[in-house]
Amino acid sequence: MARRRARGLVAVAVAVAAVTLGACGRDDFENESRPPLPFDVSVELNEDEVILSPKTFGAGIATFTIVNFTDEPTSFSIDGPTADESNEVPPGATTTLKTEVVTGDYEGVAEGNASTPFEFEVTAERESAQDNLLLP
Repeated sequence: MARRRARGLVAVAVAVAAVTLGACGRDDFENESRPPLPFDVSVELNEDEVILSPKTFGAGIATFTIVNFTDEPTSFSIDGPTADESNEVPPGATTTLKTEVVTGDYEGVAEGNASTPFEFEVTAERESAQDNLLLP
């Protein structure tokens, strides 16, 4: 009888501990969604022009991959609702410029290059990456 009672008390103690520990750390708040995935934009700096692809994309973090096909060191800059500039890119080299862009019209230019300014558009914010698996 004493054994049965001891087993019953152990079972009750385990159940109470499980309920108590299960409630620990519980807060009543909504988690924030993940931001959109960074978007890759290709930028080719030539003697005559700057080629940007794509020319329209959604707001959020954009990574501009810049390739300098000129004979002179040059830098790449954007101006609009968000303004930013890359480091100097040596001839034949590649660099990246990672920046958060917001909705609006932008103008870009390659400093130290005879190319003409170019335009691109940033539309509404891209969809959240919340439901994408295997993301960091």
